[in-house]
This record gives sequence, structure tokens and C-alpha cells, in this order.
Amino acid sequence: MKTIAFLLYPGLTPLDLIGPLQVLSSLRQADPSFEAAVVAETLEPVPTDAVVSLGADRTFEEVPAPYALVVPGGQAGTLRALTNERLLEYVRSASAQATVTASVCTGALILGAAGLLKGREATTHWSFLEALREFGATPVKRRWVDEGEVLTAAGVSAGIDMALHLAARFSSQDVAKILQFGVEYDPEPPFGPLDWAAAPRELFTGLAATWVQEALAEAPELQKRLAARV
Repeated sequence: MKTIAFLLYPGLTPLDLIGPLQVLSSLRQADPSFEAAVVAETLEPVPTDAVVSLGADRTFEEVPAPYALVVPGGQAGTLRALTNERLLEYVRSASAQATVTASVCTGALILGAAGLLKGREATTHWSFLEALREFGATPVKRRWVDEGEVLTAAGVSAGIDMALHLAARFSSQDVAKILQFGVEYDPEPPFGPLDWAAAPRELFTGLAATWVQEALAEAPELQKRLAARV
């Protein structure tokens, strides 16, 4: 069985997890050798940054060598995860066994803290893009970046794009298109595409700086490094 493991930890953004999970868990309908699992330190429900709590169906010990690992992002919760050595060690050991390790949004920071982005191009949410340099990565402003064994996706909804790309890698483009029809993923945002020239950068920079200061209060060296990049 090819297990695609989705990492769960306190404070993550639900859509970072659920978006690609919904796409890739359906891959089993086309190829029964695939399965999806949500893994965490324990099976206890954990809070997210959107009110709802989520629970894993397996622990780290139960999925030591997944076929693929997907690491979602979040806000302050993700920054706190950068100091969780048990979580980082799981990411390192699981990725060493996996054919591909992927991140969504600021989940890229977790890959960076685990040492997986050195010398690679990578992307993340635009407000933390420059912070990737602190982990030896070259920031790239793209929807997703495929570096072979490591993939990174930009902010939140980009995880769905990346999941469809992975479905094509794992199976075929035809299967990925069927999965896209299944979730009717055909975005037409009510206010049109984002105008990056009008992005509220000061607002997001201020939020990012606050999260760094609060979440990494007990890791002053890392706090200082990331604060200089947001």
C-alpha cells in the first residue's frame, strides 16, 4: 500500500490539510494501491487556526515510511511547530523514506527547519517568502515548485493545485483531470484574480511579525532570524 501521509499539528490552517487531502484521498478510486492517512504525535483532536479541531487517524509510529508526506502550514501554530523536535524528526525520517515530501503555504518553513530545503528553490505564502532564505532555500514566487523529491506550494489554496499536480505524477494527467472534475475545481473568485500591486503588504507584514514574536518567544535565535525576513 502506498500511503500518502498528511501531517497534523496544533494551530495549522485546515484548508492547507483538507484541500490536498480531499484530492489525493480520491486517488484510491483510480488506483487501489494508494491510501491517505492523517498522522500526528497522538490521536487526540488538536485545535486549528479556524475554530474547528481535527484528529489524526494514525500516530507517527504507525506510519514511519510513507510513500509521500504532505506538510500543511498555518500562522503562529506553524511557527511554534518549528521548535517541536519530535515533529521535525518525524518529517526528517519520513521524508528520507518517501518518494516525495510536499508542503502547503508556511508548511515550507517546517521543511526548512527539518533541513530539507537547503540548496533548493521553494515557495510559501508570500508574506513569509523571504524567510525561506534562513533555511538555505532560494525563494521563488510561483504557485508551486517541483524540485523532484521536494515540492512546495504557495498560500493555502495552492495546495489543491499542487495535489492535482501530484496526482498526475503518481498516476496520470487523465486521472488528475477526473479528480479535478470530482471536486469541481474551476476557480472564479468573485472579485477576479489577485492584483499583486495592490496587495495589503503592511497588514500582512504586521501580522507575520506579531506571530513570529509571540510564537517563538522561547526560541530567541530563530525569532531574531525570521523577524528580519518578514
